[in-house]
Amino acid sequence: MRLSQFRTLLHDEFGEIRGRSLARDHVFAELGGRSAEQAIEAGIDPKRVWEVICQAYDVPAERRLGRD
Repeated sequence: MRLSQFRTLLHDEFGEIRGRSLARDHVFAELGGRSAEQAIEAGIDPKRVWEVICQAYDVPAERRLGRD
């Protein structure tokens, strides 16, 4: 997954402001105690980061791939 696709999915699901805040401020144990931004900067695949966010926030499976 490209970083641009990750950001699109994040903003579509959570809105631009909340999505940015979530990526910057929420720390996920599944990402080694990192925020989404820190995890991506550390080399973790954005797809894995998106999967962790979806699990943590109970994003329904039908919305995990984005809008139609």
